Amino acid sequence: MQIRKRLAASMLAQAFALSGCYIIPERDGTHSIYIPSNPPHASQPAPRVLHARLYPENDAATQTGMVSGTVTNMMSGRGRFQLSYAGELLTGEANRVSGEERKGIASAYGASGSFMSCEYQMNTPTQGAGTCMFSNGAKYKVHIGN
Repeated sequence: MQIRKRLAASMLAQAFALSGCYIIPERDGTHSIYIPSNPPHASQPAPRVLHARLYPENDAATQTGMVSGTVTNMMSGRGRFQLSYAGELLTGEANRVSGEERKGIASAYGASGSFMSCEYQMNTPTQGAGTCMFSNGAKYKVHIGN
């Protein structure tokens, strides 16, 4: 019987911890439940994974063709960028340009030394377009969004 009580108390405590509630002991031995009006996890929107499609704009880019990747928008002016280019995984970051709400830059690097840089403008938090240049001279038009 005591094991069941401990298990029930443990499960109840975990449920409250995950829900953003706190159990506060009172002086008389009872407990009250505190539910914050603005829990820390509710103030920041959840990250969004967006698809990025890169379309060739010059002869160097047409040799590889269309490229696709992902941008994880952290909803804070920053993001993570990842794509496969000519058989190599390039990873990097995307950042909003200081003082500009919609403009941003993205950079990515691969293990064998390939790199790319992009300039883009977001129309909404989940949709935008821009231009990307690769270390081999390939130029692409990038479309971001689902």
